[in-house]
Amino acid sequence: MLDDLKKDGAERMAKCVVALRNDYKRMRTGRASTSLLEHLKIEYYGSESPISQVANIIVEDARTLAVTPWDKTMVGPIEKAIYKSDLGLTPNTAGAVIRVSIPPLTEERRRDLVKVAKSEAENARVAVRAVRRDVLTDIKELLKDKEISQDDERKAADDVQKLTDKYVAEIEAVLAEKEKEVMKV
Repeated sequence: MLDDLKKDGAERMAKCVVALRNDYKRMRTGRASTSLLEHLKIEYYGSESPISQVANIIVEDARTLAVTPWDKTMVGPIEKAIYKSDLGLTPNTAGAVIRVSIPPLTEERRRDLVKVAKSEAENARVAVRAVRRDVLTDIKELLKDKEISQDDERKAADDVQKLTDKYVAEIEAVLAEKEKEVMKV
């Protein structure tokens, strides 16, 4: 029973770290990466579709992405979606291939991106602590219902705190890695 609660808490905390990593993949760092465009939605025959379902995205070089639509009529909508996105990128169309060049980041923009990364990391830490609170509440319920002893409750609370510390440290490591990547010229 307690093991199930701790295991569930660990899984949920791990998902917080995975979500942070996914958020960081979409963050622009001055290098071309297909994950920059993967979250874009394209209007495709009346429905919103992910760009990966209507086009092929490849990295041509360190600062250029090439988007090749499966259907030639999708060039316009894809170009419009890239332009309207909050990425600050300008697509260039050459026939059926859309090239997106990634401009180098200024020092000021790098600092802004580090602030955003720190904010995302804080959100992940808050999520991990919320999971801890939920698990501790469940443990206290078990104690209240006399299904576990006070000693078991204290030990389980210590274990949950150790899990929390582990995942917060992992979040810090992911943040440090992203900071280093963003600040690298």
